[in-house]
Amino acid sequence: MMKNGRNIVAALVLGVLLAGVSGCKKNDGPMEQTGRGIDKAVEKTGQQINKVIDKTGDKVEQAGEKIKESVK
Repeated sequence: MMKNGRNIVAALVLGVLLAGVSGCKKNDGPMEQTGRGIDKAVEKTGQQINKVIDKTGDKVEQAGEKIKESVK
């Protein structure tokens, strides 16, 4: 279940990044600079979301193992 959430987030982040990259040219105007800043922010946010998802998944797995052990 957690892998599905991570895959969805990764697909969304990848889509946003690809959209940003496909529209970029070598112009250094304010809109291009702003776009690059947004792209970087989205990438960092996606990385942080993946970290949180991984940590949450690990905690859920640990809780599941503890429950299994306590039921034995």
